[in-house]
Amino acid sequence: MEKSSEIAVVIVAAGRGERAGSPEAGPKQYRSIGGEPIIRHTIRQFAAHPSIDRIVVALHRDDRALFDEAIGTAFERVLTVIGGATRQESTLFALRALADRPPGIVLIHDAVRPFVDRHLIDHVISVASQGVGALPALAVTDTLKRTTDSGLVTVDRSMLYAAQTPQGFPYAAIFAAHESAHAAGRADFTDDAAIAEWAGLPVRLVPGSPDNFKLTHPRDLTAADEKLNRGASNFPDVRTGNGYDVHAFEAGDSVMLCGVRIAHDKKLSGHSDADVGLHALTDALLATCGAGDIGTHFPPSDPQWRGVASRVFVEHAARIVRAQGGRIANADVTLICEVPKIGPHRAAMTAELSAMLGITADRISIKATTNERLGFIGREEGIAAIATASVVYPGSLPE
Repeated sequence: MEKSSEIAVVIVAAGRGERAGSPEAGPKQYRSIGGEPIIRHTIRQFAAHPSIDRIVVALHRDDRALFDEAIGTAFERVLTVIGGATRQESTLFALRALADRPPGIVLIHDAVRPFVDRHLIDHVISVASQGVGALPALAVTDTLKRTTDSGLVTVDRSMLYAAQTPQGFPYAAIFAAHESAHAAGRADFTDDAAIAEWAGLPVRLVPGSPDNFKLTHPRDLTAADEKLNRGASNFPDVRTGNGYDVHAFEAGDSVMLCGVRIAHDKKLSGHSDADVGLHALTDALLATCGAGDIGTHFPPSDPQWRGVASRVFVEHAARIVRAQGGRIANADVTLICEVPKIGPHRAAMTAELSAMLGITADRISIKATTNERLGFIGREEGIAAIATASVVYPGSLPE
């Protein structure tokens, strides 16, 4: 069987988080930092990564409603399993959920490490792709003491590291290691690298990140909330994306423009419904978060998109934006054509875009202009569209 190139992520979120205090507030992974549940921040980091194909979240059996409220439908490629009595067992159950379509690499991450970044994920993937385990870790800097019957003993810290997640592994190897540990009755491993070592899978250290701290105690949650709010009080992260598209006319009886069918003596040629305005807007939205273009997500060579309504593309792009915490501020579409007349349909187009994007009509602008009878547009051979989208993302601009 050919080795899979897919990369999956297991997020372990079945714990009770008792050391976080305030049990009446619920498990810590569902508590809010920066105005959103911790687990939503964590999932977002992986959902936004272009190399991640699937995400499995291991939940406590009592937390389904909490998870649904925290996540909603913002993220694609996320499935859930009910976890076990221990972190180790929850991880095993999540790995089993991937077995029907085994990925090549799996990353295993704590739900309460919401500040994992793309650089660390890239580094872990790079090492794990070499057929070994990847363990992000930080060198211990504090002086360590060990108690003995005769008193305190200073521990040599020169070879000591504090382990972090995500830990990355070849999927088949770490799955087999977990199954072997389960069969042997070993439930005492504190992380997945320890299971890999026990099973004989080499593990290599990669540099961890001081920002990638685990939210364990009440002060950690306070620090995380302050970190996010402090960033939000700086320069807001407002991004603008542009899109351009053009389609030629062919024989037909109507055109689709910005989600509205307009009677005409021709139609636009294209693999989908050829809605030039929505295609340009899709690219503009994707551009705000570096998510490629419409062809990346909906290749014209794929027959499943033949004749599909282009609102599917816009709504998909909007979900990607929201999965990264983005809020669409406005959308501006300019249609460049000699025919048909756009003015009579502008209100209907605005209503369509409002529904697709989930924003009010006053945040949408649809304009039309001619090409002064110049070029292919002037000869009524086709229509072009230019779109601009502005999206506000959480955080602040890099220094």
